[in-house]
Amino acid sequence: MSPALFNFVEAKDKFTTQKFAICLSLQIEQKSSCDDYLSLIYLSIDAVTEGICSATTPFLLLGDVLDCLPLDQCDKIFSFVEENVSTWKSNSFYTAGKNYLLRMCNDLLRRLSKSQNTVFCGRIQLFLARLFPLSEKSGLNLQSQFNLDNITVFNKNEQESTLGHKHTEEKEDGMEVEEGEMGEDDAPAPCSIPIDYNLYRKFWTLQDYFRNPVQCYDKFSWMTFLKYSDETLAVFKSYKLDDMQASKRKLEELRASGGEHVYFAKFLTSEKLMDLQLSDSNFRRHILLQYLILFQYLKGQVKFKSSSCVLNDDQTTWIEETTKLVYQLLREIPPDGDKFATMVEHILNTEENWNAWKNEGCPSFVKERYSNLKFSYLPTRKRQAPEDFLGKGPDRKIFMGNDELTRLWNLNQDNMEACKSDSREFMPSLDEFFAEAIEQADPANMVEEEYKVVRNPNYGWRALRLLSRRSPHFFQPTNQKFKSLADYLDSMVSKLAKELPDIPSEEIKTGEEDDDDNGDNLLKDSNDSPGIQSKLVTNQQMDDIAAKLGAQWKTLASHLEMKAAELREIETDSEDVDMQAKLLLVAWQDREGAQATVENLITALNAAGFSQIADSLSENILFL
Repeated sequence: MSPALFNFVEAKDKFTTQKFAICLSLQIEQKSSCDDYLSLIYLSIDAVTEGICSATTPFLLLGDVLDCLPLDQCDKIFSFVEENVSTWKSNSFYTAGKNYLLRMCNDLLRRLSKSQNTVFCGRIQLFLARLFPLSEKSGLNLQSQFNLDNITVFNKNEQESTLGHKHTEEKEDGMEVEEGEMGEDDAPAPCSIPIDYNLYRKFWTLQDYFRNPVQCYDKFSWMTFLKYSDETLAVFKSYKLDDMQASKRKLEELRASGGEHVYFAKFLTSEKLMDLQLSDSNFRRHILLQYLILFQYLKGQVKFKSSSCVLNDDQTTWIEETTKLVYQLLREIPPDGDKFATMVEHILNTEENWNAWKNEGCPSFVKERYSNLKFSYLPTRKRQAPEDFLGKGPDRKIFMGNDELTRLWNLNQDNMEACKSDSREFMPSLDEFFAEAIEQADPANMVEEEYKVVRNPNYGWRALRLLSRRSPHFFQPTNQKFKSLADYLDSMVSKLAKELPDIPSEEIKTGEEDDDDNGDNLLKDSNDSPGIQSKLVTNQQMDDIAAKLGAQWKTLASHLEMKAAELREIETDSEDVDMQAKLLLVAWQDREGAQATVENLITALNAAGFSQIADSLSENILFL
C-alpha cells in the first residue's frame, strides 16, 4: 500500500468521501505529468477497494484528466484504461462506472478525427466491445440505421474536369525526372484503362448507394444504380490485374517494413489518382466488398425494415448473377485472390447469424443452470409387478386399481380394435340432426324466429361440424353473404329439405330458390369462427395501426401492460412517433409470443378508447 493511502486508512473513521475527492483534486492541480496522474488514479482505485471512497471516484478522475490533457497524452492515459479492463468489469466497479466509461469514450471520439486518428478511434471501439457484454443493447444497431453523414465528395462539374486534357498536356509539356528519383524497374507502366469524366462520375456516384442502401428500393434510383454498376464491373472485368511481379514486389516491401501500413477511412477522389486506384488490388477489393455487403442487406430479413422495402423478381435475379460475378472478380485479383474470396464469403455467411440474433430481440447467450439437474440422472429401482396385475394370470385380467376401471379396460382384449367398432360411431346423420330444423322451417308450423333451433349458437356450431363431414354443399363456392350463422343455416336447411327423402320440400318457402349455389360462403360473424381468435398480428397490420396511433401510442401502452422502463427504451431508440408506436407493438408481440393475437389487440384498443382502429382491424380480418 502506498504511504499516502496508508495515511488515509489510518484516518478512515474521520475521513469522508468528500474530503478524499477534494484532496485528490488538489493533487491534480499540483501534478503535471501523465505518471503523476496515473499514480493518483491508482490511489483512488486502492481507496475504493479499502472502502474509503465511493466507486465512482476513479471514473470522475479519469474524465477530468482526459478533458484537461492534449490528445497525445490522452493516448497514454487510455492505454492505462485498456490494461485495467478486468478491474472495470469487477463487481466493485462495473455497475457504478460503466456509464462514466461510456461517456468518457464518447467524449474522446468527438475530439478525435476519424481520418487522422483512425487507430485511436479503433482502440476505443475495441475497449467498449471488451467492457460490455454482447447482449448490451446500447451498443447494437437494432434498427439498422445507416451513417448518412459519411458523404463522398468528388468533382461533379464536368467543366472543371481535367481528365479530357490530361494526355494532351503530357505530350506537350512532358515530365522531367531527376536522375536517381525512379529506376527503370520501379517506373509504373502507363494505365491502359480509358478513363473519362463519365466513368469518374458514375464510379464515385455509387458510393452514395453504399452509404444509404434504402435508395435501391426506389424504382428510378435502382435503374441508375443498375446502369452505373454494370459499367463499373465491366471495366473491372475487361482490365484485369495480371502483374504478379508487381504484387510480389509490393508484398516484399510490406514485409521489409515490419507490416506497418497506413489505412485511411475516406477515399481519395482526385481525378489524377483515378488510373492508379483502378490499377491497385486493394482498392478494387474495397469496392467489390462494398457490393457484397450491399447485396446482403437487400436480400436479408431485417426486423425493422419497412414493409415497402421488397425486391421484385428481376432485382433478385440481377443481384444473384452480380454476386457470382463479384466473387469471380475477387478470385482473379492478385495476390491470393482465391483465399481472400473464400474468407469474405465465410465472414458474410457468419454475419447472417448475427442478423437472425438481432431479429429475435437479442436474447442472452447465458443459459440458466438448474440446481436439480444432477438428481434427474440418478438410477431408480423399479419393483417387479405381479403377474395378475399385468394380465398374465389364469384369467388374463389386467387390474387397474379400481373395479370400474378394471371392468372397462377388460371389455375387449384389443382396445384399439374396440375403438374401431361400429358401436363407437356417434356422428348422427343429416336427416336425424336437421329433422327438427326442417320441421320448424315449414311456415305451416308457425314457429317464431327467436324460438328456432338454428338460433341456438351451440346447435349452430355442431351443425357446421356435421355439414363439413356429411354435406357437399359446405365446400361449394358462393357469392351470397350472410349476416349471421342463423341465416346461413336457414339456407342450408332449405337445400337439405329438397334432397332428404320423405320430406316435402315444396312446403318450405325460403326465397332462395333462384341461386342454389349460394349459402356456403365463410361467415362474417367472427364470434362463430374459432380460427379468427387464434390469428397472430402481422407486420402489415402493425404498420397500419402504428400510423393511425401516432403520438397517442402511450395511451395504448398502459393497456398492453408495458413497463415504464420499456417505454423509456422505446423513446430512446427513435424520435419518430410512428416508429415509436411500431416499436411498442413489436415489444408487445415479442413478450406475448403465441398470445399476441388479433383478438387480444382489439380488446386492448377498445379498452384504450381506439374503437375506430379496432373496428377497422376486425373488418380487415373478416374479409381476408
